[in-house]
Amino acid sequence: MIPTQGPFPSTRFRRLRRTGALRDLAQENHLSAKDLIWPIFVTDVPGADAPVASMPGVERVTIEGAVRAAEEATSLGIPAICLFPYTDGSLRTDACEEAWNPENITNRAIRAIKAAVPDLAVMTDIALDPYNANGHDGLVRDGIILNDETVEALVKMALAQAEAGADILGPSDMMDGRIGALRTALEGAGHPDVAILSYAAKYASAFYGPFRDAVGAGGRLVGDKKTYQMNPANTDEAVRLVARDLSEGADMVMVKPGMPYLDICRRVKDAFGAPTYAYQVSGEYAMLMGAIERGWLKDDVILESLMAFRRAGCDGVLTYFAPRVARMLG
Repeated sequence: MIPTQGPFPSTRFRRLRRTGALRDLAQENHLSAKDLIWPIFVTDVPGADAPVASMPGVERVTIEGAVRAAEEATSLGIPAICLFPYTDGSLRTDACEEAWNPENITNRAIRAIKAAVPDLAVMTDIALDPYNANGHDGLVRDGIILNDETVEALVKMALAQAEAGADILGPSDMMDGRIGALRTALEGAGHPDVAILSYAAKYASAFYGPFRDAVGAGGRLVGDKKTYQMNPANTDEAVRLVARDLSEGADMVMVKPGMPYLDICRRVKDAFGAPTYAYQVSGEYAMLMGAIERGWLKDDVILESLMAFRRAGCDGVLTYFAPRVARMLG
């Protein structure tokens, strides 16, 4: 409902825009470093710790580099980082066994970061694509992505990450029933305090290309992911998926991608009131950075893009801009 207001000139909206102090007093939404999760790419493949060509300013780092990033995040007031692995090609198999190896790159990075910066929250990715010979998030048989068998693999992956010290698990696979299975397994294995930030509404989007370059999955992908990721034309389905994941034990939910799906963010927040996040994905980042580097846009557009998430009801955002934004915000 629009509040009752007097006619001009008794009502002049510009009065509260006249100075910076007045604009600050009237501001409805706010952005801080505490609203950010910083995704980083970690590798132990010789020579792979290098810039990601399709993501200007982003590079894969070694475990030592991940620890330095964690220390940087802490110094900037960023409360969490999220780890994504780039694994050796020889470890990418049809069975994806490396995904739950206690000594895989992700689990070693978790332990190193928690040892160095124990108060920083470490989030991980739960999906098989970095370990899969065919680039899919799930196990594949005869060209079909297997749901229930994949969930069993994801449970083993999650337990290994929880044991390594992860604070937040991020299931991004979009298999049916995986949240309930993960929550049951975590409780049974003595990890009741590990949080789940579910990629509840993850769309089969064309905006993921640079990310797949970063984790080395793009060239391996056989077919597409439309049988498990959402149809970009659907909105009611997103609400149903979020409801299911919350009922199965998700603590937080995510919409992915971000800016093209702000309507979904708002619907989810209004419907459930649960902690709601969005992922400003690699394609969104690459578009903005490409324009900024060419002088077509000023870097103010970064803050404007993130404020859009807050305005749409998001409690936080995963963004590759996190350290840059923290510095911009002072």
